[in-house]
Formats: sequence, C-alpha cells, structure tokens
Amino acid sequence: MSRKNKDGMIEPVVSAEALAAQSADPYASMLSRFHAASDRLGLSPDEREVLSRPSEIHIAYLPVAMDDGSVRVFEAYRVIHSRALGPGKGGIRYAAEVNMREVMALAAWMTWKCAVVNIPYGGAKGGITCEPKKMSVGELERLTRAYTRAMSDVFGPDKDIPAPDMGTSAREMAWIVDEYSRLHRGNYIPAVVTGKPLELGGSKGRVEATGRGVTTVILQALQRMDRRPEGLTAAVQGFGNVGSITAKYLSQNGIRVVAISDKTGGFYNENGILIHQAIQYRDAHSGFLEGFKGGDRISNEELLTLGVDILVPAALEDQITPQNAPHIKAWLIAEGANGPTMAEADPILQDKGITVIPDILANAGGVIVSYYEWVQNRRGHYYTETEVQDRADHTIKQAFDDVFTRAAAQKVSLREAAYLIAVERTVRALRMHGRY
Repeated sequence: MSRKNKDGMIEPVVSAEALAAQSADPYASMLSRFHAASDRLGLSPDEREVLSRPSEIHIAYLPVAMDDGSVRVFEAYRVIHSRALGPGKGGIRYAAEVNMREVMALAAWMTWKCAVVNIPYGGAKGGITCEPKKMSVGELERLTRAYTRAMSDVFGPDKDIPAPDMGTSAREMAWIVDEYSRLHRGNYIPAVVTGKPLELGGSKGRVEATGRGVTTVILQALQRMDRRPEGLTAAVQGFGNVGSITAKYLSQNGIRVVAISDKTGGFYNENGILIHQAIQYRDAHSGFLEGFKGGDRISNEELLTLGVDILVPAALEDQITPQNAPHIKAWLIAEGANGPTMAEADPILQDKGITVIPDILANAGGVIVSYYEWVQNRRGHYYTETEVQDRADHTIKQAFDDVFTRAAAQKVSLREAAYLIAVERTVRALRMHGRY
C-alpha cells in the first residue's frame, strides 16, 4: 500500500523497512542487502518501492483427508516477488517452520539468483506448513494435489514454474504435473514444473545440480585465490540434497570433509568423513544422520566454528549470526542454503577477512539446470547428462567471474557485487517494461 506525498513522489504507508523490522527474519536480511545495492546504483524511490516487496502473495487453506479419517487444514503460500525478467521461478517447501515472511524472502532471493546467473526468470517461492516426514505418501499426494488446485491460476509455463525445495522432491513435482494437466483439459504440460522425474520430462543432472554448482564456485574461488584444493578441510552444515552432494564433490576434488550435520546433530572426524557411507546411512535411516558411527558427535553450533578452511552452511536461514560470526575460523564460506547468514553478520565476516560466496550465486546450480529442463520441455529435445553439466558449469563459472570482477573493480565483497549485478539487471528490465 502506498500514497503520493506533496511532491508527487510515491511513498509507502508502511515502509518496507518497518515491515521487515516487525520481527527478526530472513526478509529483513534480504531488504538490508537490497537497499545497500540500491544506494550504490541510485535507484529511484519508485523502483525501490516496487522491488522491496512482493508483486503477489497467494494464501490458501487446504483441507486434506488424513489416513485416520480426520480432516486437517494446512496453510499454504505462493509468493511472486518479480516477473521483470521472466516468469516466476522457485521451489515449494514443505516444513513445520514455513511461514509467509520466510517465503517472501525466498522469493526475493530467487529474483536476485536468476538475475545474477543471467537466466530469463523472475523470482517466486511456495511453501506449506506441515511435517512431511510424519505424513504418509497418500496424505502427501492429497496435500500436493490440493495445493495445485488452489494455485492452478497462479502456476503456468509462462507465468510461474515451481520446483522441489526442502521437504519436496521429483515425486511431488510429478503429482503437480498430473493434477495441473488434468485441470487444463487433460493437455500434458510438463513445463509447468521443473525437477520432475526423467520419465515425465525431467532433466538429466538435475538432482546433483545445486551441490555440483556449490563445488564449482568453491573451486573457482580457490583458483582466483591461488590455492589448490588438495589438503584443504571443509565442514558442511546440512546433509540433505545440497549438503550431501556438495560434500561428495568436495571429497572427489581432494578436499577433506571433516564434519557434517543435519537437524539431529553433527559428526566430526579429523581424518575425514567417508561421505558415501554417510549418504548410505542417511538413506537407510529415514533421511537422518542420527546414530551415524563415522565421527564424534558435535552440535550444529560447534560445526560452524571448527578450525577448517572451508565452511558450507547448507541447512536453514540465519545460521551465521552476529553472536557466532566472531568465532568462525574458516577463511572461505560458500552458502549452500538460502540466507544462512544474517545481514548483521556480514561486516563481522568481512572484517575478519573471510571470503563469502553468497547464496544467490553459490547455490544457483539448481535453478540453472531447472532452466535447461524447462527449455527441453518447450523444445521437445532432451540433452545428455554431459551436455547439461557442461552448460550449467559454463553458466555458473561465467556468473562467478562477473561477480568476482565487479567486486575487484568496485572494492566490495562478493555478496555486494552479486547484489549490484542482480538488482541492476532486474531494474533495467523493469524500466523497459515501462512506468507503473
């Protein structure tokens, strides 16, 4: 909501800053970095007004029949931050902690992520407040189909394209494709989502894309810093798709992963965790590491401050805080998760000389391959896994070089440079669309 002042300028009735300050949340961190970039770029008040808040917020309450015969109502969201550069793009998160402000932040980060790697998407995100590990397959299918029906006018190959995120996978994307196609006269429309099973038009290389991308930018950074990967040590917080695959690729490139963790706690082994064993153990124990015997028990908090060379926070938002940032010993951080570092911790890390590869660059491998999946669906021609990986590697390496060059030229951090590039590209497109 906004109004014009006596000079005819648009000003918010409730400022974006005040909106974010209502509680400490990831949206506040996003806004802080956005406004810092806006100051440097000289954005107009109108442009700040448009990009500092979502363009659309959709909320639905989904009644779902449970296996015990009861009916539960689930709160669900889909947020479109911007379509300036193309259709909305972003995952769907199933988690007990999901709330609207988190989804708002994630949608904005998708805008900046797609812009910084220069693919023609805007930013979006979805979420349902639920506990997927406590739900049966049937309950999850009914929930996913209910969500698809509620968002059937929001989704679309040229409007908004969901993908997997925390708590969802190719299975849920298959249900969305099926339900969405049923709602559209039975026309099969695979391009409405990405991250689908291969049998339904998914892309080879998609499952490992985000973790592979994290490793690729780490290796690019080491090369720029004139450091060889062999003999370096790393700690990875979060052992889901992104964390586990990042750990696997780091190990394959000679980096000793000495610590891993998930929500049940962490494990440390100075000689290196055997990542393939940890993945096998997790997959055999309901997706959790609890009880793993490959290292000594540590907490997630202890993992963040270990004496390692490389730290990969690949879990949740706001893990690196002003309180623990002074104690971080790694000299290179690659943000596998979205928003793992609070904005207030940025200057602390910078003063310590720690290089941070920001989330909107480091974990962009997934959306890059999602873009190629969408292209393949639209063309009806499918790439080999090698072709997908080569294209994705080239795209994220180019993005890293753009960010590194901008940071060096303007003497700013990699995060600041990434936001400058992302916001600049988005604003250019916004201007080309015309004034509101």
